[in-house]
Amino acid sequence: MEIEKIDDVLEALLFVSGDELKISDLCEQLELQKSEITAAIKRLQKRFGGNTGIRLISYNGKIQFASNPDYADFIASVLSPIKEKALSTPAMETLSIIAYRQPVTRLEIESIRGVNSDYAIQALLRNNLIEVVGRKDAIGKPLLFGTSEEFLKRFGIEEITQLPDRAALLDRIRDIEEGAPAVVDEQLYNFDNSEQQTPEFLQGENIVAVDGDESSDDEAAATDSTQE
Repeated sequence: MEIEKIDDVLEALLFVSGDELKISDLCEQLELQKSEITAAIKRLQKRFGGNTGIRLISYNGKIQFASNPDYADFIASVLSPIKEKALSTPAMETLSIIAYRQPVTRLEIESIRGVNSDYAIQALLRNNLIEVVGRKDAIGKPLLFGTSEEFLKRFGIEEITQLPDRAALLDRIRDIEEGAPAVVDEQLYNFDNSEQQTPEFLQGENIVAVDGDESSDDEAAATDSTQE
């Protein structure tokens, strides 16, 4: 197959599909080498670059057409006239912790944040930004959370090893929303502190890691965002 034809066929497939396509499946169905598909992807990414409305994103061995994030406000104003509440600050703090510490348990998240994180974790699960990736070999076999493919897609990175530094991540988390711009508290925790470890007594889902009724912190933050 000629190079130009590979590009055009790939573009057509992505347009018709609308969803992600596995590179391995493309190689098999089109009877092409991975190097040929990879080269075509790079050419298409160059074609759909700059100020174009469409971008070709690549993540976790998959490719997909996506809208240019620079035009997110215009898209939201037309397609989502009734804006939903933004992700709360606690949810975004929790997402940052999971991104850099994954796989991580709920209690490990709470030991860093210092408050109950049930509401924040549920919000992130509903938005498909995180997922359960297993269970920790500890008392109670607590669930382990990690970022999802949707997270990679939203951030435009192919794999988690390409995660930007904390400052860049905070800037990009501002763009993750349920329909309205979100505000991030810049005074987040220092994720590079290697001495900050979960105490032994915090291991396990059946142990309460925080004192008092601190679940209201997350709920209050979410309520505040809906009242703005």
